[in-house]
Order: sequence, then structure tokens, then C-alpha cells
Amino acid sequence: MAEKILVPLDGSALGEAALDYVRDFIQGLSPETQVTVVLMHVITTLTHQLDVHSGGVGTVIIPYTDEETENMKKDSRLYLARVSKKFSDLKVEVKTHVVQGDNPAEEIVKAEEELSCDLVAMSTHGRSGLSRWAFGSVTDKVLRAGSVPVLMVRAHRT
Repeated sequence: MAEKILVPLDGSALGEAALDYVRDFIQGLSPETQVTVVLMHVITTLTHQLDVHSGGVGTVIIPYTDEETENMKKDSRLYLARVSKKFSDLKVEVKTHVVQGDNPAEEIVKAEEELSCDLVAMSTHGRSGLSRWAFGSVTDKVLRAGSVPVLMVRAHRT
């Protein structure tokens, strides 16, 4: 029985599509089951890209300052706190987890192990063809690399 559910979010409405399914899943469990929902956000953009069109320089990569990184973490925590209110009427513990990393899928798999999660519930943006090839599928990578079941919810564009 899933008792700790990891829900990776990317800050978009499409990324939040799994939340209603997680709520329904929790409501279907025995009232005695203790459930923890871990809402996770991965900060992946750790640099600015500046296009310089004079002097043949091209693109310059500039790392974010510590202050900028802290502001992104703060924004992520505020976002997850706002999303956690969707579970306020349920008898569940909600935790938040913000990490930095170059690869969201790797960070999610690492979190599922470190946090001893029983289930990962995430939405897929439904990319296909060239878009899927170019951007990859974080959900697909988590499904293949992780060690726990993954509830994949297809997000519907409105």
C-alpha cells in the first residue's frame, strides 16, 4: 500500500494534472492508512544565456548568483506551499522538497530513493514526435530508471 507519494511538479498547470488523481487515490484508502505526500520541485536552470551579437562572441553562459539561486528556491517553496493547500481537507501529511540539479529525472529518482517513497505520481505533457525527441520525457525517464511504481497522468492542454 502506498504510504509515501512523491509528486514532482514543474510549476505549470499541466504539471499539476496528477494532483487530482493523488487526491482520489488517497480518498480511496483505508482511513487508518497514514499517508505522506511529498511535493517536489527541481530547479534546473542554473545559468543565464546572454546572446551577444557584436564582435562574433555568440552566446555567453553566466551562472546565477547565490542571491538569484536563493530567490528561485524561495519561489519554489512558496509555490509548493500554495499547491499543498489542495490537500488541506484530507488527513495526510504534506511535505515539500526543493532541489537543484541539471537533470530533473535523475533528481526525481534520487528523491524517491532518499525519501523512501512508495509511489511517484506525475503528469506527462504528452509530447510526441520531434518535440519528445528534442526535450525528452522526464516522466518516461523516471518510469524507466526508478525503482517504485509510477502513476503517469496525461495532462490535457486547454
